[in-house]
Amino acid sequence: MPHYVPISAKDEWNLDELMAKIWEYLSLIRIYTKPKGQIPDYEAPVILHKDHAQMTDFCGKLHKTLIKDFAYAKIWGLSAKHVPQKVGKDHLLFDEDVVQIIKKK
Repeated sequence: MPHYVPISAKDEWNLDELMAKIWEYLSLIRIYTKPKGQIPDYEAPVILHKDHAQMTDFCGKLHKTLIKDFAYAKIWGLSAKHVPQKVGKDHLLFDEDVVQIIKKK
């Protein structure tokens, strides 16, 4: 049946499938940040809509003035052609990409 996910809140059955379906219907993606010299932060992803998932949108979610100091970013994940890939402001991000932002000096 379309638009249907059977669950049991009492027994906690199939809640992961429900969560996946909600993410799919809302077209949300998770982008993880990676500070320089550290491992990626998988605990607190930046949530973006799939239609608004360029680097400019990502930088705007982090801080409204970050895009002014943006030089380039390094990307790990499905949107990268090679790992890591150096990208600009117009790069389109995919679900579960890891981003390291490099600022202008």
